[in-house]
Amino acid sequence: MSKQWIFVGLIVAGVVTGAAIMTRVGSEVEPVEVGATAPEFHALDLATGDSVSLRERYRGRVTLVNIWATWCVPCRVEMPAMEQVYTSLAPRGFAIAAVSVDEGSPDDVRKFGQELGLSFDLLQDRSSRIQQIYQTTGVPESFLLDRRGVIVKRIIGAHDWNSPANRALVERLLDQSGT
Repeated sequence: MSKQWIFVGLIVAGVVTGAAIMTRVGSEVEPVEVGATAPEFHALDLATGDSVSLRERYRGRVTLVNIWATWCVPCRVEMPAMEQVYTSLAPRGFAIAAVSVDEGSPDDVRKFGQELGLSFDLLQDRSSRIQQIYQTTGVPESFLLDRRGVIVKRIIGAHDWNSPANRALVERLLDQSGT
């Protein structure tokens, strides 16, 4: 009977230890939500072949981080509106970091961008690590950041970024100094 109690004791100790570890790990993960600073990430810039950093490349710019994939129909649907708002507001400091999570060749992602006539930054994260970092539920998912890198808006699913309300929001962010 004492062996059974030792076995039960070991199981209880394991469960308690596991719960303590999970609580500690879970508390260290910052939620990615409106009002939080956008997490740093690195991805392949498909125009240059270089690894780029969110903070280095987009510091001081109002930035739309869009996580997408070439096989995603809603992603394809929202891209033309993203291009329209980008084309008109880029001269004022608006940027789009469109991060593909396709596992395939960068050439496939470049071809997708060329087919749609996209001129904003096309990036690729073949490991899909950005989805873990940004705690996404799928694609597309977008995060609008102010000049300080703070998340102002989070959208799950396709969205009309060129709508009057979204343009007004981006323009208001562009008018802010970022301090």
